Amino acid sequence: MAKIIPFKAVRPTRDKVSLVTSRSYDEYSPAELASQLDFNPFSFLHVLNPAYVNQQKIGLEKRFKLVAQKYHDFKEEQILIKEDKPVFFIYEIQSKNQQFTGIIAGTAIADYQNNVIKKHEDTLQYRVELFKDYLHQTGFNTEPVLITYPDNTELTAWIAQKKQGDSLYEFATTKREKHILWKIDDDAEIAWLMKQFDTIGNLYIADGHHRSASAELLYEQDHASGNNNLNYFMSFLIAESNVKIYEYNRIIRDLNGLSKTAFLEALSAEFWIKNKEQQLWKPSKKFEFGMYLDGEFYALLLKDEHSFTSVLERLDAQILYEKVLHPILGIGDLRNDERIDYIPGKLSIVTIKEVIDEGEFEVGFMLFPTDISEIKSLADNNLIMPPKSTYIDPKFRSGLVVYELAP
Repeated sequence: MAKIIPFKAVRPTRDKVSLVTSRSYDEYSPAELASQLDFNPFSFLHVLNPAYVNQQKIGLEKRFKLVAQKYHDFKEEQILIKEDKPVFFIYEIQSKNQQFTGIIAGTAIADYQNNVIKKHEDTLQYRVELFKDYLHQTGFNTEPVLITYPDNTELTAWIAQKKQGDSLYEFATTKREKHILWKIDDDAEIAWLMKQFDTIGNLYIADGHHRSASAELLYEQDHASGNNNLNYFMSFLIAESNVKIYEYNRIIRDLNGLSKTAFLEALSAEFWIKNKEQQLWKPSKKFEFGMYLDGEFYALLLKDEHSFTSVLERLDAQILYEKVLHPILGIGDLRNDERIDYIPGKLSIVTIKEVIDEGEFEVGFMLFPTDISEIKSLADNNLIMPPKSTYIDPKFRSGLVVYELAP
């Protein structure tokens, strides 16, 4: 049974929400970031990067304290306001081709620890500890963990009905997205929603494994203080059919000393190879792989699809690693090997072609996106995906809703 709770959210005032909220900090190019910080005094990026004005090079502890101070300033100036009582939110993101709708709520550390909230990705301890220290020093989080729940007709109907009411916010962004937020503050509806999730067996983390792990580490460190806010972390809960899963494509700097002919011959032991020449070809089903090499596209079709004994072995990203990247190209560490890089499948495969044609990389591989059922099966079997296996939408806007960790 999954436990969710409403919380006293901090959020922008209605008149400033489109100015305050931002994409994730690391999505901005240096020029975009400078423009936002120079010309938009209300941007939440000022909270996330408080040293910008003086171009200071400072240590992490001082930086975290400056973040906390700038956040406090935004509240003092009434750019951000706090709810009078605990609430839930319904949040919708609309783009030209997609629409995502989910529930913003607090989810329980206990559920995370007891595997009611299931994981499928490994985490890097230094990143977990770094973000734990950030949370401890700043006292807030504005990046919810993206969690999926099984499709539920009652929840779907309830959300559709609540969307007919007046929204709290409705604004557009320069990325041509529309964002809408509805507040759920009625006690009876809050109790009903909590009961709905109480009947759900498991939730699955889609994106945010480091954030949830950091929240658990902070809980372990500070929960003896009696601060109940540490018992939960903010999540964006969305029906599993409503997430969009993209692949992460791989680009490699060299052929590990092999000639093109020798490399293709090595591939032919495991794959049927079809030269697609200048056709922009990408896989259309599992066990197919696209490749771009020396100005031409290739289709790689796995010869034996029936030799696998686990869901991890059947995963396309794992197959590519076990049959190509590791034994032929000598890539051992997918996280840290400087010979490999990644391009999200949300970008056109023309991007891969352009990067390789520029000469820094020699070969690129295109994968078929992982299915949500594969992710759930991995999590159910306590298996871990290879790094950079999935790029998942939707992405949450920083500064839209803030979960305060301070009591």
